[in-house]
Amino acid sequence: MRDKSSRDFARLQRVCANGFETQLWQQLRNRQRCGKKFRRQHPLGPYTADFYCVEARLVVEVDGAHHFTEAGKEHDQVRDSWMREQSIVVLRVTGYQVEQEMPSVLARIDEKLVGRCGAESSLPGADGPSPPAPLPAKPGRGEPEK
Repeated sequence: MRDKSSRDFARLQRVCANGFETQLWQQLRNRQRCGKKFRRQHPLGPYTADFYCVEARLVVEVDGAHHFTEAGKEHDQVRDSWMREQSIVVLRVTGYQVEQEMPSVLARIDEKLVGRCGAESSLPGADGPSPPAPLPAKPGRGEPEK
């Protein structure tokens, strides 16, 4: 059970999301990436992940300017270490990459999802497995005997 302050903080973050996060969310929501569900501003222990796929145990973080300061880098190292201890993979992308290189960002996310879940048949554009062949008709199942 998450504590109330973590939930309230995550809700506030969803309301105050920056433009880069909003852009990326439009590509992650509704199972658009390999058929996997992402949660936005999801509390994980003492942290809140920008985007989290429970099934793949994958966090996607959109790093803004404060992540490139010394304090931001140190905080991210501690945070990423905690995530690794929980068997969670963290994929970091910059706001610039989201804005200018979205196809590349999405390809990296898909690659991580496939690696973590084996979701190759769910990649965008893949047809998936073919349907099973019909069973042969047996006498007495609506088919006349020959």
